Amino acid sequence: MDARNQVVMSQVMLPHQANVAGNVHGGEIMKFMDMAAGACAMKYARSNCVTARVDELVFHIPIFVGALVTCTANIAYVGNTSMDVYVEVYSEDMESGNGPEKALCAHFTMVSMNRANRPQKVPPYTPQTDDEIRMYEEAAAKVKARKK
Repeated sequence: MDARNQVVMSQVMLPHQANVAGNVHGGEIMKFMDMAAGACAMKYARSNCVTARVDELVFHIPIFVGALVTCTANIAYVGNTSMDVYVEVYSEDMESGNGPEKALCAHFTMVSMNRANRPQKVPPYTPQTDDEIRMYEEAAAKVKARKK
C-alpha cells in the first residue's frame, strides 16, 4: 500500500465518550472515522477535502471505554474531484490482550476543494496491489450504481 493512499490513527476511548449503556457512543466513532477519511483524502489530493457522503456504515461489535481504537483509511477509488475512502475501525482490549477486532466500517466520499471552496480535480489513481485493485473495483461498481 502506497503511504500516500493510507492513514492510520489510534486513540484510547475515554469515559466522556460513553453513552448511557456504558459503551462508546457511535457518534464518537463516526467522528473519528471522518477525521481519518479526511486526513487520507487530504494527504492524497494535497488539498482541503470535505465529506460529501457516508455509505454503508456497518457496526460489527460494540466498543468499550478503555479500548484502543484504530482507524485505517484507504483510498479506494478516485473520480474527477472526489475520492472514495474506505475506513475500517478495529478495537483492542489492552488489559486482556483481546483483539484487535473489526468493530465497524464505511465508505466516505470526500471532495477536493480549492481555495475558493470549489471542487477541484484530484490526481489520477492507479491501484497497485491485489487489495487495492479489489477495493477499487468494488468502489467503482458502487459509484456506477449510484449514478443510475
